Amino acid sequence: MAIHLTKESRVLVQGMTGGEGMKHTRRMLAAGTNVVGGVNPRKAGRTVDFDVPQCHQGLGGTPMAVPVFGSVAEGIARTGADVSVLFVPPAFAKAAVVEAADAGIGLAVVITEGIPVHDSVAFLAHAKARGTRVVGPNCPGLITPGQSNAGIIPADIAKPGRIGLVSKSGTLTYQLMYELRDIGFSTCVGIGGDPVVGTTHIDCLAAFEDDPDTELVVLIGEIGGDAEERAAAYIRDHVTKPVVGYIAGFTAPEGRTMGHAGAIVSGSSGTAAAKRQALEAAGVRVGSTPTETAQLVLARLEEQR
Repeated sequence: MAIHLTKESRVLVQGMTGGEGMKHTRRMLAAGTNVVGGVNPRKAGRTVDFDVPQCHQGLGGTPMAVPVFGSVAEGIARTGADVSVLFVPPAFAKAAVVEAADAGIGLAVVITEGIPVHDSVAFLAHAKARGTRVVGPNCPGLITPGQSNAGIIPADIAKPGRIGLVSKSGTLTYQLMYELRDIGFSTCVGIGGDPVVGTTHIDCLAAFEDDPDTELVVLIGEIGGDAEERAAAYIRDHVTKPVVGYIAGFTAPEGRTMGHAGAIVSGSSGTAAAKRQALEAAGVRVGSTPTETAQLVLARLEEQR
């Protein structure tokens, strides 16, 4: 089992023919992702050959020809696609997400960073009204190891397993996956660190709670805002599975904007200590470092046996 992304997912790549789109489409194919097409109105009707030497689909080094469609609607009609991964410049992201949502895509994974917040607010509201789930923006995407990879998460640092992971930070997503690679993951979701995102910690916690093959959830947050405090309240009231957490920014100085979290910390509001306190009050064990967090996960799994 998995959440949001499985081996059955049929993936379109908006912006596939650009430099980043080409590179990461090849990596997604190598992870076994069922990439059924790209979208570029100026290159519709062409195909792009990808040499995928590590492909898990038994194709060896044989080039894989991926068609390019003129629109998301055409791609869905021709392939039955239900997921779109977006590698488009910030100025075009709003239109690209709106197009995907209007075409009826079920999941849009917005990798693009630097999107104006007012654009994100607009396309997230539009997608929600159309029934499209958005992961991101400014995120690494999501991966169900051994099944499918939608985004830029390295596929070779973890195997299938029992842990669900939801994280604001792309880098910490990779680090915890590597630290816990011997245990493995059901699904890892990088929700993005922008002020407004489409899929939240709470959304993933609810999905992992319902997933019979997820035994434990790792939650990674960052300083600033109150997303982690809201997640703590949800865990307290709705989550029965063990949750282990980590908050990036324990050493951050007050009154500074820190990295892509875009978080101004003032007093105790939004600090790592305040978030840790809220999570621990909900029964979450919180590590002080990524390595300690991984150790807490191993200890918690041992207790479950």
